[in-house]
Amino acid sequence: MSWRKAGGDGGVSKRWAVLLCLGSFCLGLLFTNRMWTLPEATEVPLPDQSVEEGKALVAADCGSKKVQELQKYKDVLPDQDTHHDVQTLDKTIATLETELSAARTLQESLLNGSPVSEDFKVSESIGRRKYRMVIGINTAFSSRKRRDSIRYTWMPRGEKRKQLEEQKGVIIRFVIGHSAIAGGIIDRAIEAEDRKHGDFMKIDHVEGYLALSGKTKTYFATAVSLWDADFYVKVDDDVHVNIATLGQILSKQAWKPRVYMGCMKSGPVLSEKGVRYYEPEHWKFGEPGNKYFRHATGQLYAISKDLATYISINKHVLHKYINEDVSLGSWFLGLDVEHIDDRRLCCGTPPDCEWKAQAGNTCAASFDWKCSGICNSEGRIWEVHNKCAEGDKALWNSTF
Repeated sequence: MSWRKAGGDGGVSKRWAVLLCLGSFCLGLLFTNRMWTLPEATEVPLPDQSVEEGKALVAADCGSKKVQELQKYKDVLPDQDTHHDVQTLDKTIATLETELSAARTLQESLLNGSPVSEDFKVSESIGRRKYRMVIGINTAFSSRKRRDSIRYTWMPRGEKRKQLEEQKGVIIRFVIGHSAIAGGIIDRAIEAEDRKHGDFMKIDHVEGYLALSGKTKTYFATAVSLWDADFYVKVDDDVHVNIATLGQILSKQAWKPRVYMGCMKSGPVLSEKGVRYYEPEHWKFGEPGNKYFRHATGQLYAISKDLATYISINKHVLHKYINEDVSLGSWFLGLDVEHIDDRRLCCGTPPDCEWKAQAGNTCAASFDWKCSGICNSEGRIWEVHNKCAEGDKALWNSTF
């Protein structure tokens, strides 16, 4: 290529060529600065930081997935788990109600001027421990011989009774009220007997055969305020009891709420005055000849803590029929209560309980149906004990 002189035809001077090259170079620099602007330092991600943020995002994503999976798992929990949660909640509520009931009982005793039980003072000072069962033996002022026959047969005495409480969690007390004139000679006789044996549970109740329903109600309300137990048992003072067998029977039901256990029956409603077990309120049960609803026979029955607490809280409005076993059964009508019929709680006296013991089916309670207890129990309970008792080893080696 040849360069022509300025002004020549069809040529470009050297000056214009230089200017054109310089302008092209400047335009090139301007274009490059606009298109390739370097990012600021804050916009440049550090390698380690990007990795950590990535991990965090992945973890968050995994966490949300786990939460979603857990929620799905909770939605499809088996019914038995839900049932267990409900039972746990029931037990918690029952415990709180028991503490409230105990406080109410103490308050009422103070307001009424009644003496506070020594058992209550001890339980408050050392804290409430858990027991398997409380056995209340219903007794009367005139039943000293019956009480002594029980003390020397199936009921441990003195230090053995305290060991039974500490090692096996079993409380046993004779349940007694007071006379119409508190502090009389009869009450002083009971106080003297209690100082000797220390096995009475004195309740705020005026003694009398026709007032057994009220005594039963007061017993449960007082017992649940004194001791935190799985079961509360009522037994008459003319019945023989095998403590270990009774404990084993009850322990199998300890995980259930609202249990009512005994020998269930449904006897006739007697409307004729003068007959034994006459029912003054017979008209409430329908036409003549009708039977009572199912309820446990009165010689021995047991209720769980939930039901004892229910009685304590509602004791002022629970109706009392003339027969205490009918009254107890009526208090649970309309409630979600499991009635358990166990015939080992109502065996006959020898040979019945003896044959069953020999066959390995030891009875928890024995009595004569015709006498509603052991006939002439002060003397015959020794015979029943010798032939039907489970033995000391069975009691002290048992786990219930």
